[in-house]
Amino acid sequence: MGRALTVIHALGLMLVVFSAAYLMPLVAALIYADYTMLLDFLLAMVWTAAFGCLMWLLTRRYKGELSIRHGYLLVAAMWTAMPAFATIPLLLMIPGLSFTDAYFETMSGMTTTGSTVLVGLDNLPPALNIWRHELNWLGGLGIIVLAVAILPLLGIGGRQLFKAETPGPMKDTALTPRIADTARNLWVVYVAITLVCIVSLKWAGMSWLDAICHAFSAMGLGGFSTHDASVGYFNSPAIEAVLIVFMLIAVMNFATHFLAWRGKTLTAYRADPEAVPALVLILGSCLGIAFFLWAEGIYPDFLTSLRHASFNLVSIATSSGYASVDYAQWPIFAPLWMMFLTAIAASSGSTGGGIKMIRTLVLFKQAGREFVKLLHPAAINPMKIGGQVIPNGVVFSVLGFIFLYFMSIMTLTFALLISGMDFISAFTAVLASINNCGPGLGTVGPSSNYQGLTDFQTWVCTFGMLVGRLEIFTVLILFTPQFWRR
Repeated sequence: MGRALTVIHALGLMLVVFSAAYLMPLVAALIYADYTMLLDFLLAMVWTAAFGCLMWLLTRRYKGELSIRHGYLLVAAMWTAMPAFATIPLLLMIPGLSFTDAYFETMSGMTTTGSTVLVGLDNLPPALNIWRHELNWLGGLGIIVLAVAILPLLGIGGRQLFKAETPGPMKDTALTPRIADTARNLWVVYVAITLVCIVSLKWAGMSWLDAICHAFSAMGLGGFSTHDASVGYFNSPAIEAVLIVFMLIAVMNFATHFLAWRGKTLTAYRADPEAVPALVLILGSCLGIAFFLWAEGIYPDFLTSLRHASFNLVSIATSSGYASVDYAQWPIFAPLWMMFLTAIAASSGSTGGGIKMIRTLVLFKQAGREFVKLLHPAAINPMKIGGQVIPNGVVFSVLGFIFLYFMSIMTLTFALLISGMDFISAFTAVLASINNCGPGLGTVGPSSNYQGLTDFQTWVCTFGMLVGRLEIFTVLILFTPQFWRR
């Protein structure tokens, strides 16, 4: 009981910290002289902070270090509770919006999925658009990593949180000896690249509001936009090129960016076992799909095909979810290949979703080991990635993850099918949710959104987004009897 109260104590503190996120839309409301928005965001900030303070005060005697078990519980609780409080501004400002739809929207934002149930984005108040995109940005590197940088100052250690939230089998690799320093370094890099992205988008032709919003969603690989037509609204090759560059930056491990910046050299990218394979796969696919679209006569010339193939494929492969054209109208091979890439292209430690490139490499290497074992049963053949020997325990963990990944997709797809959704829509909606990439195909394709889903279907996709963002194990472990045994 005491440990559970320690979790509640930490969650209360994090809600107080999270309430500071309302400052950005408050500033936007002041700049645009939208005093109705100002009052609504103030109310949301007060309610969130007050509830967090109440939780903290009632459990202040239980302040202490968390076990790994309770670290998982706190991570799941935070990623469930924060989107719930983030719905307050949407419910106050958008008439007729249900809690189900509002929670879907905020969960989509904070898990950097980018799916939306809202229409009329072009006419949303600037402060509300800032809020949606800030959720993308905060979720990008992980609110938990920010918490790890702050919680030590409040007397709560953060390593259990970091281990529970950080994706990929290489999670124990630290940039600095102290976990709080690691978190702060990652955020410094994240903020610096975001600022460069904002300036670049403004130079490419966006307004300051659009540049800030799209930089937030590009760096978080969240894919939210200020326009119903997404990036297609701008019809600008320059804007698309800038977003491609920063989406590719965001799909790589931010620890690698930090090491490259600290060493003032690009050798960190060559040493990263994921960076080169991910970039080769994505950029090679851009060329391949461009040739395919040109050969099929979808576009009149190769350069036009390359432009649209590159932007939309990079967007989906990196799990961002922007769209510049309705790629669902392309021959089915192209959008399905893009959906496949979104499962494997992102690096661990990036803001992308899916299986991650490191797990793909482990599976590929393990398949090779099995061939060698069949031919030479007595051979000793350790797996090496990036010059490091990968322990068999990591390999078994990856195999377990892949099993749960596909079982989760299958289970949630059947849940949508039994609710009456057609197969393509159901399968791609679940795939997009678990991979945190936004649009699917069919009724949830790039030319539409998730507004037409029933409440049951919306909750299925919401659960898929949470499971995908927290790397499956962190959520599903809570449903095992072993977790709750002493």
